[in-house]
Amino acid sequence: MGSRKAVTFTIGYAGKTVAQFVATLLEAGVDRVVDVRALPLSRRKGFSKTALGIALAEKGIEYVHLRSAGNPYRDKKHDIKRCLALYAEHLDDHPSVLEEVDAVLAEHRAALLCVEAQPHECHRGVLADRLSERDPTRGIRHL
Repeated sequence: MGSRKAVTFTIGYAGKTVAQFVATLLEAGVDRVVDVRALPLSRRKGFSKTALGIALAEKGIEYVHLRSAGNPYRDKKHDIKRCLALYAEHLDDHPSVLEEVDAVLAEHRAALLCVEAQPHECHRGVLADRLSERDPTRGIRHL
């Protein structure tokens, strides 16, 4: 990548249509979406794994589902602080998760995807923070 700083994007699809979501990714120059939901299913039309993968491919964006990066504590979302703290501990106990995420981000303008609109209310925000700690030269941009 030369002297160009690596940037990792994060994006949540809550409140967006598929068209708005894809437009945001295209505007940022994203070429790969890394879905970090443990279960890539959605009640929102177009955001389940297969439909989303097709919509992204039609615009030249690769879709990768990384189940291992999902939050095994998502059932505790009623207490978001606790939920995210447990996820952070999970990453401490499973450093291979960050290695996997790093590997699928490498050489791409990639975005970590989950549902929540705000990264501080989502495990993708914890992932982004940890990636930044691993590589302080990495830029993080929340879309």
